[in-house]
Amino acid sequence: IYADPAKRLELYFRPKDPYCHPVCANRFPTSTMLLRVRRRTKKQQQLDTEEQIQPEVQFEMEILGIVTTVYKFQGMSDFQYLAMHSGPDGKQTSMYDKVLMLKPEKEEFFNRDLPLYIPPPIFSRLDTPIDYFYRPDIQHRSGYNNPQVSGENLIGLSRARRPHNAIFVNFDDEEIPTKPLDAAVQNWKKVCTNPVDKKVEEELRKLFEVRPVWSRNAVKANISVHPDKLKLLLPYLAYYMLTGPWRSLWVRFGYDPRKHPEAKIYQVLDFRIRCGMKYGYAATDMPVKAKRSTYNYSLPITVKKQGSHTVSVHDLKQGLGAAGTSGAKKSPSSRYKLKESIYIFREGALPPYRQMFYQLCDLNVESLQKIIHRNDGTESECTERDGWCLAKTSDDLRDSMSLMIKQIIRSTRPALFSNTTSSEDGKEQLAYESGEDEDDEEEEEEDFKPSDGSENEMETEILDYV
Repeated sequence: IYADPAKRLELYFRPKDPYCHPVCANRFPTSTMLLRVRRRTKKQQQLDTEEQIQPEVQFEMEILGIVTTVYKFQGMSDFQYLAMHSGPDGKQTSMYDKVLMLKPEKEEFFNRDLPLYIPPPIFSRLDTPIDYFYRPDIQHRSGYNNPQVSGENLIGLSRARRPHNAIFVNFDDEEIPTKPLDAAVQNWKKVCTNPVDKKVEEELRKLFEVRPVWSRNAVKANISVHPDKLKLLLPYLAYYMLTGPWRSLWVRFGYDPRKHPEAKIYQVLDFRIRCGMKYGYAATDMPVKAKRSTYNYSLPITVKKQGSHTVSVHDLKQGLGAAGTSGAKKSPSSRYKLKESIYIFREGALPPYRQMFYQLCDLNVESLQKIIHRNDGTESECTERDGWCLAKTSDDLRDSMSLMIKQIIRSTRPALFSNTTSSEDGKEQLAYESGEDEDDEEEEEEDFKPSDGSENEMETEILDYV
């Protein structure tokens, strides 16, 4: 707890009770001293029994050190949920010996009939009293009727999601859209009010003319546009594929990759770096960070959270991020651009994350391109799993890329592979050029966050545009 200044110190009144809810202390800087005080009492000899002689008391103080950090328990104690059962007569019975397994038990222990006991998954989110400033009821004009609320929004979200009017297409759909929705056109025209936005629109049009299928990360690596504006611009120029070999990609209106064999180079490859003892290295040994980690999870009661900068429609109309500020680190032309490594796989360079979504044309390795183009000119059928490629093409690409990754990690951390046999070295020894170290490059002003809460970045992107 002391090593992380953003965490709070927890105090459990019943440490042996797994259902005990703690009270939390906040961290404060201080400059105080730690003292050791000794109280010495010296009894004097009593000569007369009638007279009471007070003992002599002496205090000795010693400074042990200086305290720079202190934790103060300033919050209120929360409810405690005990493992108890209330009988018909109102008598409370403890269930700890029935629900806690303190030693290996036999099957009978798990098959017993017990009263239902489900502790709450979370207690109060805050432990400090706050004032609720309720807004007064809005006084509408006469004749106003409240809009109808769908059943989907009655429980859960506090408001309906703001629609971005994207068109979603499944692999089995027969028709593809040729133009955007009217609402998508209106949304983009509403914020496209300055020359910089119009220039970005023309740049994205040219990208789709050169290449009809793009991923959002590839677009962000080629043009500099604010993420909130990109949410409105992409549905204006392309539709989104949900399933099939082009899933999670944006396709130009009017272009159907299922009818063009040359579109196989735009298919997506879900690549994940393999780790485990059978590969010679564990997850902690890889110099590649994960997109998310359960080890970095913090409870809602943590303090010092960085507030997110909210963007208003007024900011978008003024060309937020395009004009830039005088003290900005980067020029406006590249302020929101991502690195090429975010969507391109090169020899000798590790991917920035353990899970990546590559388009086949962005695998800049000659051996991988040979695997992709094995059936050029003989494509006969476009399948949902392999697209225009041969069967198991994705598996062959993942095997080759995993071998390259292992070779790169072997060169950077040879101690991990000191026990490998010479035969394995002969089979897997590949000559790679050393790529640029991603860590040495200047950090992007906007970190790449493909996912903010869902299982994969495809689902997250769908939520952004629904």
